[in-house]
Amino acid sequence: MDFKEGEILYFDKPLGLTSFQVVGKVRWMLCRKLGVKKLKVGHAGTLDPLATGVLIVCTGKATKQVESLQAGVKEYVATLRLGATTPSYDLEKPIDAEYPTGHITEELVRSTLTRFQGEIMQIPPVFSAVKVDGRRAYSYARNGEEVEIQPKKLVIDEIELLQCQLPDITIRVVCSKGTYIRALARDIGHALESGAHLTALRRTRVGDVRVEDCTTIEAFENYLNTI
Repeated sequence: MDFKEGEILYFDKPLGLTSFQVVGKVRWMLCRKLGVKKLKVGHAGTLDPLATGVLIVCTGKATKQVESLQAGVKEYVATLRLGATTPSYDLEKPIDAEYPTGHITEELVRSTLTRFQGEIMQIPPVFSAVKVDGRRAYSYARNGEEVEIQPKKLVIDEIELLQCQLPDITIRVVCSKGTYIRALARDIGHALESGAHLTALRRTRVGDVRVEDCTTIEAFENYLNTI
């Protein structure tokens, strides 16, 4: 592999690391291996720290392909806890409100999910990297400032109920670039006349790249030690 010229690498991002931290680890390993101080490394499509799965990392001239790579259709498997919300719509923040779930049945969940297939309008989470007036939305949220985020049009190609053990449900989502599954969880909770937040999220596909095609950071480091 010619990492200086440019390679496209597929990682299964572990829980707890940001996408930038993965890039930093890969850059450090490659610079050490190649004996260089600098190497251009970037990623296509950010994953939250609490999400795992497909993260595409590009080196050298391949970083020019980041935009086209992150435009690919994404597939996720997400677990939602119904009846409670958090400010971040996931486990990053503690529960801030609880809602009734006694009226929710598997049949209601299935029928509600169909309302999210096709074109939808979605307001990104306040705890996100969306820019508002030149600042990241999360910078407003972390400072306790109010911020108005405009909704954007997205496409949900497929949404499927994989498991229903109320108050937890697991869904598979195939969607366009820019979809926030945390925000989708929030909206599903609203549609069920309750609340919801993510308890687990795994990106299983980006374009044609599946999680089965990915390596781990540890396996990549071991590979570098053998070449």
